[in-house]
Amino acid sequence: MSATRGSAVELNALVDPPVDSTPDVVDSVALARLYGEPLFTIPQDLYIPPDALEVFLETFEGPLDLLLYLIRKQNFNVLDIPMAEVTRQYLSYVDQIRKHNLELAGEYLLMAAMLIEIKSRMLLPVKKTDTGEEPDDPRAELVRRLLEYEQMKLAAQKLDALPQLGRDFQRSHALMDLAVEQALPDVSPEDLRSAWLDIMRRARLNAHHRITREQLSVRDHMSQILRRLSDVRYMEFTELFIERIQRGDGAPVVVVHFLAMLELARESLLEITQAEPYAPIYVRLSYTRADT
Repeated sequence: MSATRGSAVELNALVDPPVDSTPDVVDSVALARLYGEPLFTIPQDLYIPPDALEVFLETFEGPLDLLLYLIRKQNFNVLDIPMAEVTRQYLSYVDQIRKHNLELAGEYLLMAAMLIEIKSRMLLPVKKTDTGEEPDDPRAELVRRLLEYEQMKLAAQKLDALPQLGRDFQRSHALMDLAVEQALPDVSPEDLRSAWLDIMRRARLNAHHRITREQLSVRDHMSQILRRLSDVRYMEFTELFIERIQRGDGAPVVVVHFLAMLELARESLLEITQAEPYAPIYVRLSYTRADT
């Protein structure tokens, strides 16, 4: 009797459950989950910006890329571009991107204007220059830019084909658990002697050569020459320097002594005379004493 009553209670619970655990929409797929709960419809107060779900795939990397694509796709000779056909196809593509992104189309419009200008210049009669030479082809500058761009693009493709870390391979890491025992140095007296000799050798190589500056005065030597010649009427040129050389004065002192003699001659205090070519040279004071 109790078993029959229990079965009846379970049946009533299945027919009329106290809490409805089934979702309102059974056959729909949840659009998203918010705080763990599925969303089957878009909320009415949800604001979606106009460009939020717009995806624009930029097929070409710039105007030169598009122009090079049109030329290579139709096997045109880049040195002899049919400007009319290329310009028409180029403008067709520009019209498509203007509908989606006017800012991006600005760069392409600039190239389109250049193509139209080149085509218009080609329609004009060819006039020779003043020197009689043929004028430059209006397409020459565009061809140069296309060839340079194609070279850079091919070089970039070769670089991209090289294996890259993270894309083509991963860097392996290995953990080595090694016990390192520090070994004490074994130094012998011979090693210490060799090290000391090496230090002394470096000291000799790095020794500084000190040069002292000798203070030499031209005016002082001018006074010495005047005093030397004041007791004689004249003196041979070499005799004026022989005392300096015998005393052991270096070349700088002799040079200053010679400059002092030239300075005296310039100031007309000294006369340098020679009787004839290859004759001895004599030096004397320009002024003479009263008793001479």
